[in-house]
Amino acid sequence: MNHKINKKSILPVLALFLLNNLMSGQNTVDNINSANDSLSLTKVIQQVISTYPSVKVAEEAIRNTDSRIALAKTGYNPVVDMTASFANLAPVTKLTFPGLGTFQLYPGYNYSATINYEQLVYDFGRTHQNIELENENKKIGEQSLEQVKQKLSLYTVNNFYALLFLQAAIKIKDEQLDALKEHLQYIEKVMATGAATEYQVLTTKVKISTVESQKVDLIAGLTSQRAALNSLLGQDQKSVPVVRNEIAINPPVIATDSILTFAYNHRDEVLINEKRASLAELKFGMTKLQNKPMLSLEASGGAKNGYLPDLAKFTPNYVVGLGLRIPLFDGMKNKYNLAQAQSGITSISYESDLTKRNISNEVYESEALLSAASRKVNQSELQLTQALKAYSLAETSFKSGVITNLDLLDANTSVSESRLMLLKARIDYATSVYKLKVALGERIY
Repeated sequence: MNHKINKKSILPVLALFLLNNLMSGQNTVDNINSANDSLSLTKVIQQVISTYPSVKVAEEAIRNTDSRIALAKTGYNPVVDMTASFANLAPVTKLTFPGLGTFQLYPGYNYSATINYEQLVYDFGRTHQNIELENENKKIGEQSLEQVKQKLSLYTVNNFYALLFLQAAIKIKDEQLDALKEHLQYIEKVMATGAATEYQVLTTKVKISTVESQKVDLIAGLTSQRAALNSLLGQDQKSVPVVRNEIAINPPVIATDSILTFAYNHRDEVLINEKRASLAELKFGMTKLQNKPMLSLEASGGAKNGYLPDLAKFTPNYVVGLGLRIPLFDGMKNKYNLAQAQSGITSISYESDLTKRNISNEVYESEALLSAASRKVNQSELQLTQALKAYSLAETSFKSGVITNLDLLDANTSVSESRLMLLKARIDYATSVYKLKVALGERIY
Protein backbone atom coordinates (compact mmCIF):
# COMPACT_ATOMS: atom_id res chain seq x y z
CA MET A 1 0.00 0.00 0.00
CA ASN A 2 1.12 3.55 -0.74
CA HIS A 3 0.79 4.82 2.77
CA LYS A 4 3.26 2.24 4.00
CA ILE A 5 5.78 3.37 1.46
CA ASN A 6 5.08 7.04 2.26
CA LYS A 7 5.52 6.41 5.93
CA LYS A 8 9.06 5.17 5.46
CA SER A 9 10.16 7.69 2.86
CA ILE A 10 8.43 10.89 4.01
CA LEU A 11 8.15 10.56 7.78
CA PRO A 12 11.58 11.91 8.86
CA VAL A 13 11.36 15.20 6.92
CA LEU A 14 7.59 15.62 7.13
CA ALA A 15 7.41 15.17 10.88
CA LEU A 16 10.29 17.61 11.34
CA PHE A 17 8.84 20.57 9.42
CA LEU A 18 5.32 20.03 10.74
CA LEU A 19 6.64 19.98 14.31
CA ASN A 20 8.56 23.21 13.67
CA ASN A 21 5.40 24.72 12.20
CA LEU A 22 3.42 23.82 15.30
CA MET A 23 5.97 25.19 17.73
CA SER A 24 6.42 28.49 15.89
CA GLY A 25 2.68 28.79 15.42
CA GLN A 26 1.92 28.37 19.11
CA ASN A 27 4.23 31.32 19.83
CA THR A 28 2.27 33.45 17.38
CA VAL A 29 -0.82 33.38 19.58
CA ASP A 30 1.09 34.46 22.66
CA ASN A 31 3.57 36.91 21.14
CA ILE A 32 2.32 38.53 17.96
CA ASN A 33 4.90 40.60 16.08
CA SER A 34 7.13 40.76 19.14
CA ALA A 35 10.16 41.65 17.02
CA ASN A 36 8.56 44.33 14.90
CA ASP A 37 5.99 45.94 17.16
CA SER A 38 6.00 49.73 17.15
CA LEU A 39 2.65 51.14 18.25
CA SER A 40 0.94 50.51 21.57
CA LEU A 41 -2.78 51.05 21.94
CA THR A 42 -2.25 53.80 24.52
CA LYS A 43 0.12 55.64 22.22
CA VAL A 44 -2.25 55.36 19.27
CA ILE A 45 -5.26 56.62 21.25
CA GLN A 46 -3.31 59.55 22.69
CA GLN A 47 -2.07 60.61 19.28
CA VAL A 48 -5.53 60.30 17.74
CA ILE A 49 -7.36 62.37 20.37
CA SER A 50 -4.62 65.02 20.37
CA THR A 51 -4.66 65.60 16.61
CA TYR A 52 -7.99 64.43 15.14
CA PRO A 53 -10.05 67.25 13.54
CA SER A 54 -13.33 66.42 15.32
CA VAL A 55 -11.55 66.87 18.68
CA LYS A 56 -10.13 70.19 17.51
CA VAL A 57 -13.62 71.32 16.46
CA ALA A 58 -14.99 70.48 19.93
CA GLU A 59 -12.09 72.29 21.61
CA GLU A 60 -12.66 75.35 19.43
CA ALA A 61 -16.35 75.30 20.39
CA ILE A 62 -15.31 75.57 24.06
CA ARG A 63 -13.09 78.55 23.25
CA ASN A 64 -16.05 80.08 21.47
CA THR A 65 -18.18 79.72 24.60
CA ASP A 66 -15.46 81.50 26.59
CA SER A 67 -15.91 84.45 24.27
CA ARG A 68 -19.68 84.31 24.70
CA ILE A 69 -19.31 84.28 28.50
CA ALA A 70 -17.08 87.35 28.32
CA LEU A 71 -19.58 88.97 25.99
CA ALA A 72 -22.43 88.27 28.44
CA LYS A 73 -20.42 89.88 31.26
CA THR A 74 -20.10 93.09 29.26
CA GLY A 75 -23.74 93.73 30.19
CA TYR A 76 -22.35 95.13 33.47
CA ASN A 77 -19.99 97.49 31.66
CA PRO A 78 -20.87 101.07 30.70
CA VAL A 79 -21.31 102.16 27.10
CA VAL A 80 -19.45 105.32 26.10
CA ASP A 81 -19.53 106.98 22.70
CA MET A 82 -18.84 110.33 21.12
CA THR A 83 -20.99 112.21 18.65
CA ALA A 84 -20.31 115.33 16.64
CA SER A 85 -22.51 117.19 14.19
CA PHE A 86 -22.64 120.20 11.91
CA ALA A 87 -25.82 121.65 10.41
CA ASN A 88 -26.59 124.66 8.24
CA LEU A 89 -30.14 125.90 8.89
CA ALA A 90 -31.98 128.26 6.60
CA PRO A 91 -33.93 130.46 6.72
CA VAL A 92 -32.83 131.71 10.12
CA THR A 93 -35.66 133.03 12.27
CA LYS A 94 -35.19 136.65 13.38
CA LEU A 95 -37.34 138.91 15.53
CA THR A 96 -37.37 142.70 15.21
CA PHE A 97 -38.44 144.89 18.11
CA PRO A 98 -38.96 148.63 17.51
CA GLY A 99 -36.32 150.57 19.27
CA LEU A 100 -34.45 147.47 20.30
CA GLY A 101 -33.30 146.10 16.99
CA THR A 102 -33.35 142.68 15.35
CA PHE A 103 -32.62 139.45 17.26
CA GLN A 104 -31.57 136.13 15.69
CA LEU A 105 -33.01 133.10 17.56
CA TYR A 106 -30.37 130.54 16.49
CA PRO A 107 -27.26 130.50 14.35
CA GLY A 108 -27.29 129.46 10.73
CA TYR A 109 -24.26 127.24 11.29
CA ASN A 110 -24.65 124.79 14.20
CA TYR A 111 -21.76 122.87 15.76
CA SER A 112 -21.99 120.18 18.43
CA ALA A 113 -19.64 117.65 20.06
CA THR A 114 -20.80 115.33 22.86
CA ILE A 115 -19.50 112.37 24.92
CA ASN A 116 -22.34 110.06 25.97
CA TYR A 117 -22.25 107.63 28.91
CA GLU A 118 -24.81 104.92 29.70
CA GLN A 119 -24.59 102.51 32.65
CA LEU A 120 -27.01 99.75 33.53
CA VAL A 121 -28.20 100.21 37.11
CA TYR A 122 -30.63 97.30 37.52
CA ASP A 123 -32.16 94.83 35.05
CA PHE A 124 -33.85 92.34 37.43
CA GLY A 125 -31.14 89.68 36.87
CA ARG A 126 -31.14 89.62 33.05
CA THR A 127 -27.37 89.94 32.73
CA HIS A 128 -26.67 87.46 35.53
CA GLN A 129 -29.03 84.95 33.96
CA ASN A 130 -27.38 85.39 30.57
CA ILE A 131 -23.94 84.76 32.08
CA GLU A 132 -25.18 81.58 33.79
CA LEU A 133 -26.70 80.42 30.52
CA GLU A 134 -23.38 80.80 28.69
CA ASN A 135 -21.54 79.06 31.55
CA GLU A 136 -23.91 76.11 31.17
CA ASN A 137 -23.26 76.11 27.43
CA LYS A 138 -19.56 75.81 28.18
CA LYS A 139 -20.16 72.83 30.49
CA ILE A 140 -22.11 71.13 27.72
CA GLY A 141 -19.25 71.84 25.31
CA GLU A 142 -16.72 70.35 27.72
CA GLN A 143 -18.82 67.22 28.20
CA SER A 144 -19.34 66.96 24.45
CA LEU A 145 -15.56 67.07 24.01
CA GLU A 146 -15.24 64.12 26.38
CA GLN A 147 -17.91 62.27 24.43
CA VAL A 148 -16.08 62.88 21.14
CA LYS A 149 -12.83 61.58 22.66
CA GLN A 150 -14.57 58.49 24.07
CA LYS A 151 -16.24 57.57 20.78
CA LEU A 152 -13.08 58.23 18.81
CA SER A 153 -11.08 56.09 21.25
CA LEU A 154 -13.49 53.17 20.86
CA TYR A 155 -13.26 53.45 17.07
CA THR A 156 -9.47 53.44 17.41
CA VAL A 157 -9.60 50.36 19.66
CA ASN A 158 -11.64 48.46 17.06
CA ASN A 159 -9.22 49.47 14.32
CA PHE A 160 -6.18 48.57 16.45
CA TYR A 161 -7.41 45.06 17.25
CA ALA A 162 -8.60 44.42 13.70
CA LEU A 163 -5.10 45.32 12.54
CA LEU A 164 -3.56 43.11 15.23
CA PHE A 165 -5.67 40.14 14.17
CA LEU A 166 -4.85 40.57 10.49
CA GLN A 167 -1.12 40.85 11.18
CA ALA A 168 -1.14 37.60 13.15
CA ALA A 169 -3.51 35.83 10.76
CA ILE A 170 -1.23 36.55 7.81
CA LYS A 171 1.73 35.24 9.78
CA ILE A 172 -0.15 32.04 10.54
CA LYS A 173 -1.10 31.66 6.87
CA ASP A 174 2.53 32.20 5.87
CA GLU A 175 3.55 29.40 8.22
CA GLN A 176 0.90 27.14 6.68
CA LEU A 177 2.13 27.98 3.20
CA ASP A 178 5.76 27.33 4.14
CA ALA A 179 4.81 23.92 5.48
CA LEU A 180 2.66 23.04 2.50
CA LYS A 181 5.23 24.23 -0.07
CA GLU A 182 8.01 22.32 1.65
CA HIS A 183 5.80 19.26 1.69
CA LEU A 184 4.94 19.76 -1.99
CA GLN A 185 8.61 19.92 -2.99
CA TYR A 186 9.34 16.78 -1.07
CA ILE A 187 6.30 14.86 -2.31
CA GLU A 188 7.15 15.73 -5.91
CA LYS A 189 10.62 14.27 -5.42
CA VAL A 190 9.15 11.16 -3.84
CA MET A 191 6.59 10.88 -6.66
CA ALA A 192 9.46 10.74 -9.13
CA THR A 193 10.61 7.58 -7.36
CA GLY A 194 7.12 6.09 -7.48
CA ALA A 195 6.65 6.27 -3.72
CA ALA A 196 3.83 8.89 -3.96
CA THR A 197 0.84 9.43 -6.22
CA GLU A 198 -0.27 12.37 -8.36
CA TYR A 199 -3.36 12.62 -6.14
CA GLN A 200 -1.17 13.53 -3.18
CA VAL A 201 0.58 16.22 -5.24
CA LEU A 202 -2.69 17.71 -6.55
CA THR A 203 -4.32 17.64 -3.13
CA THR A 204 -1.37 19.53 -1.65
CA LYS A 205 -1.56 22.12 -4.46
CA VAL A 206 -5.26 22.63 -3.75
CA LYS A 207 -4.47 23.20 -0.10
CA ILE A 208 -1.81 25.74 -1.07
CA SER A 209 -4.22 27.54 -3.41
CA THR A 210 -6.87 27.69 -0.69
CA VAL A 211 -4.50 29.17 1.88
CA GLU A 212 -3.12 31.68 -0.67
CA SER A 213 -6.67 32.80 -1.47
CA GLN A 214 -7.36 33.28 2.22
CA LYS A 215 -4.13 35.24 2.55
CA VAL A 216 -5.13 37.56 -0.31
CA ASP A 217 -8.33 38.47 1.54
CA LEU A 218 -6.38 39.02 4.76
CA ILE A 219 -3.86 41.29 3.01
CA ALA A 220 -6.68 43.34 1.49
CA GLY A 221 -8.22 43.73 4.94
CA LEU A 222 -4.84 44.63 6.42
CA THR A 223 -4.32 47.33 3.78
CA SER A 224 -7.74 48.77 4.52
CA GLN A 225 -7.18 48.81 8.28
CA ARG A 226 -3.75 50.39 7.89
CA ALA A 227 -5.28 53.12 5.73
CA ALA A 228 -7.89 53.74 8.43
CA LEU A 229 -5.21 53.92 11.14
CA ASN A 230 -3.09 56.31 9.05
CA SER A 231 -6.15 58.50 8.64
CA LEU A 232 -6.79 58.45 12.38
CA LEU A 233 -3.18 59.34 13.13
CA GLY A 234 -2.96 61.95 10.39
CA GLN A 235 -0.07 60.10 8.71
CA ASP A 236 0.79 59.66 5.07
CA GLN A 237 -1.01 56.71 3.52
CA LYS A 238 2.35 55.29 2.48
CA SER A 239 3.10 54.59 6.13
CA VAL A 240 2.96 50.94 7.19
CA PRO A 241 1.99 50.97 10.88
CA VAL A 242 2.56 47.82 12.91
CA VAL A 243 0.76 47.37 16.22
CA ARG A 244 1.98 45.37 19.16
CA ASN A 245 0.27 42.56 21.04
CA GLU A 246 -1.93 43.94 23.82
CA ILE A 247 -4.56 41.25 24.30
CA ALA A 248 -4.40 40.86 28.08
CA ILE A 249 -7.09 43.32 29.27
CA ASN A 250 -8.76 43.23 32.66
CA PRO A 251 -12.55 43.76 32.66
CA PRO A 252 -14.13 46.45 34.88
CA VAL A 253 -15.08 45.22 38.35
CA ILE A 254 -18.46 46.66 39.38
CA ALA A 255 -21.13 45.07 41.54
CA THR A 256 -24.01 43.78 39.44
CA ASP A 257 -26.63 45.57 41.53
CA SER A 258 -24.96 48.96 40.95
CA ILE A 259 -23.80 48.60 37.38
CA LEU A 260 -26.61 50.72 35.89
CA THR A 261 -26.21 53.39 38.58
CA PHE A 262 -22.51 53.57 37.73
CA ALA A 263 -23.32 53.93 34.03
CA TYR A 264 -25.93 56.66 34.65
CA ASN A 265 -23.40 58.58 36.76
CA HIS A 266 -20.59 58.35 34.23
CA ARG A 267 -22.03 58.19 30.71
CA ASP A 268 -21.48 61.39 28.76
CA GLU A 269 -24.95 61.23 27.24
CA VAL A 270 -26.61 61.34 30.68
CA LEU A 271 -24.33 64.11 31.93
CA ILE A 272 -24.98 66.16 28.79
CA ASN A 273 -28.73 65.72 29.18
CA GLU A 274 -28.50 66.91 32.79
CA LYS A 275 -26.67 70.03 31.66
CA ARG A 276 -29.12 70.54 28.79
CA ALA A 277 -31.96 70.39 31.33
CA SER A 278 -30.23 73.06 33.42
CA LEU A 279 -29.74 75.14 30.29
CA ALA A 280 -33.42 74.81 29.39
CA GLU A 281 -34.38 75.98 32.88
CA LEU A 282 -32.10 78.99 32.51
CA LYS A 283 -33.64 79.82 29.14
CA PHE A 284 -37.09 79.62 30.70
CA GLY A 285 -36.00 81.96 33.48
CA MET A 286 -34.41 84.30 30.94
CA THR A 287 -37.65 84.44 28.99
CA LYS A 288 -39.60 85.33 32.12
CA LEU A 289 -37.32 88.34 32.66
CA GLN A 290 -37.88 89.81 29.20
CA ASN A 291 -40.85 91.93 30.32
CA LYS A 292 -39.17 93.22 33.48
CA PRO A 293 -38.23 96.93 33.72
CA MET A 294 -34.71 98.20 33.11
CA LEU A 295 -33.14 101.12 35.00
CA SER A 296 -30.08 102.86 33.59
CA LEU A 297 -27.98 105.96 34.18
CA GLU A 298 -27.52 108.28 31.24
CA ALA A 299 -25.11 111.23 31.00
CA SER A 300 -23.86 113.38 28.16
CA GLY A 301 -21.36 116.20 28.16
CA GLY A 302 -19.88 118.38 25.42
CA ALA A 303 -20.10 121.75 23.76
CA LYS A 304 -22.14 123.45 21.06
CA ASN A 305 -23.06 126.90 19.79
CA GLY A 306 -26.46 128.54 19.70
CA TYR A 307 -26.79 129.80 23.28
CA LEU A 308 -27.96 133.35 23.91
CA PRO A 309 -26.70 135.99 24.03
CA ASP A 310 -23.71 134.93 21.88
CA LEU A 311 -25.06 132.43 19.37
CA ALA A 312 -21.67 131.77 17.79
CA LYS A 313 -19.87 130.91 21.02
CA PHE A 314 -18.97 127.22 21.53
CA THR A 315 -20.45 126.67 24.99
CA PRO A 316 -19.95 123.63 27.29
CA ASN A 317 -23.13 121.74 28.27
CA TYR A 318 -24.21 118.51 29.94
CA VAL A 319 -27.20 116.40 30.82
CA VAL A 320 -27.48 113.72 33.54
CA GLY A 321 -30.49 111.55 34.30
CA LEU A 322 -32.01 108.12 34.92
CA GLY A 323 -33.82 106.14 32.26
CA LEU A 324 -36.53 103.63 33.11
CA ARG A 325 -37.93 101.24 30.53
CA ILE A 326 -41.13 99.41 31.48
CA PRO A 327 -42.61 97.02 28.90
CA LEU A 328 -46.39 97.32 28.86
CA PHE A 329 -47.55 95.07 26.05
CA ASP A 330 -45.46 92.93 23.70
CA GLY A 331 -48.21 91.49 21.55
CA MET A 332 -48.26 88.17 23.52
CA LYS A 333 -44.71 87.34 22.41
CA ASN A 334 -43.45 86.56 25.90
CA LYS A 335 -46.37 84.25 26.62
CA TYR A 336 -45.60 82.01 23.64
CA ASN A 337 -41.85 82.21 24.22
CA LEU A 338 -42.48 80.85 27.73
CA ALA A 339 -44.63 78.05 26.33
CA GLN A 340 -41.87 77.16 23.89
CA ALA A 341 -39.24 77.18 26.65
CA GLN A 342 -41.41 74.94 28.84
CA SER A 343 -41.87 72.54 25.95
CA GLY A 344 -38.09 72.38 25.57
CA ILE A 345 -37.74 71.38 29.23
CA THR A 346 -40.32 68.61 28.80
CA SER A 347 -38.66 67.31 25.62
CA ILE A 348 -35.29 67.05 27.32
CA SER A 349 -36.81 65.01 30.16
CA TYR A 350 -38.18 62.55 27.59
CA GLU A 351 -34.82 62.42 25.80
CA SER A 352 -33.09 61.75 29.10
CA ASP A 353 -35.41 58.81 29.79
CA LEU A 354 -34.77 57.43 26.30
CA THR A 355 -31.01 57.81 26.77
CA LYS A 356 -31.09 55.84 30.01
CA ARG A 357 -33.09 53.07 28.39
CA ASN A 358 -30.55 52.84 25.55
CA ILE A 359 -27.68 52.82 28.04
CA SER A 360 -29.32 50.02 30.01
CA ASN A 361 -29.59 47.99 26.82
CA GLU A 362 -25.95 48.73 25.87
CA VAL A 363 -24.66 47.73 29.30
CA TYR A 364 -26.43 44.39 29.44
CA GLU A 365 -25.64 43.67 25.79
CA SER A 366 -21.95 44.44 26.40
CA GLU A 367 -21.97 42.19 29.47
CA ALA A 368 -23.48 39.37 27.42
CA LEU A 369 -20.91 39.83 24.65
CA LEU A 370 -18.06 39.82 27.17
CA SER A 371 -19.38 36.66 28.81
CA ALA A 372 -19.73 34.97 25.42
CA ALA A 373 -16.22 36.09 24.41
CA SER A 374 -14.82 34.64 27.65
CA ARG A 375 -16.48 31.30 26.98
CA LYS A 376 -15.16 31.31 23.39
CA VAL A 377 -11.62 31.86 24.68
CA ASN A 378 -11.98 28.84 26.96
CA GLN A 379 -13.50 26.77 24.16
CA SER A 380 -10.78 27.83 21.71
CA GLU A 381 -8.04 26.98 24.18
CA LEU A 382 -9.63 23.56 24.67
CA GLN A 383 -9.99 23.17 20.90
CA LEU A 384 -6.30 23.99 20.36
CA THR A 385 -5.32 21.52 23.06
CA GLN A 386 -7.47 18.87 21.39
CA ALA A 387 -6.08 19.73 17.95
CA LEU A 388 -2.53 19.37 19.24
CA LYS A 389 -3.43 16.04 20.82
CA ALA A 390 -5.14 14.95 17.61
CA TYR A 391 -2.02 15.84 15.67
CA SER A 392 0.08 13.83 18.09
CA LEU A 393 -2.23 10.83 17.59
CA ALA A 394 -2.16 11.38 13.84
CA GLU A 395 1.62 11.33 13.92
CA THR A 396 1.51 8.05 15.83
CA SER A 397 -1.02 6.63 13.36
CA PHE A 398 1.14 7.76 10.46
CA LYS A 399 4.13 5.99 11.92
CA SER A 400 1.97 2.87 12.24
CA GLY A 401 0.88 3.13 8.61
CA VAL A 402 -2.78 3.68 9.49
CA ILE A 403 -3.08 7.11 7.80
CA THR A 404 -1.34 8.83 4.87
CA ASN A 405 0.81 11.94 4.95
CA LEU A 406 -2.22 13.94 3.70
CA ASP A 407 -4.13 12.98 6.83
CA LEU A 408 -1.19 14.22 8.84
CA LEU A 409 -1.27 17.51 6.94
CA ASP A 410 -5.00 17.82 7.69
CA ALA A 411 -4.24 17.43 11.37
CA ASN A 412 -1.61 20.14 11.08
CA THR A 413 -4.10 22.42 9.30
CA SER A 414 -6.59 21.87 12.12
CA VAL A 415 -3.94 23.04 14.58
CA SER A 416 -3.31 26.20 12.52
CA GLU A 417 -7.02 26.93 12.29
CA SER A 418 -7.44 26.37 16.01
CA ARG A 419 -4.63 28.83 16.70
CA LEU A 420 -6.35 31.37 14.47
CA MET A 421 -9.67 30.84 16.23
CA LEU A 422 -8.01 31.23 19.64
CA LEU A 423 -6.37 34.46 18.51
CA LYS A 424 -9.69 35.81 17.26
CA ALA A 425 -11.43 34.78 20.49
CA ARG A 426 -8.83 36.58 22.60
CA ILE A 427 -9.06 39.71 20.47
CA ASP A 428 -12.87 39.59 20.61
CA TYR A 429 -12.59 39.35 24.38
CA ALA A 430 -10.29 42.39 24.52
CA THR A 431 -12.62 44.50 22.34
CA SER A 432 -15.61 43.35 24.41
CA VAL A 433 -13.87 44.60 27.56
CA TYR A 434 -13.41 48.03 25.99
CA LYS A 435 -17.01 48.10 24.77
CA LEU A 436 -18.24 47.34 28.28
CA LYS A 437 -16.03 50.08 29.68
CA VAL A 438 -17.51 52.54 27.20
CA ALA A 439 -21.04 51.35 27.96
CA LEU A 440 -20.36 52.04 31.66
CA GLY A 441 -18.87 55.46 30.94
CA GLU A 442 -15.37 54.47 32.06
CA ARG A 443 -12.69 56.45 30.22
CA ILE A 444 -10.56 54.39 27.81
CA TYR A 445 -8.21 57.22 26.85
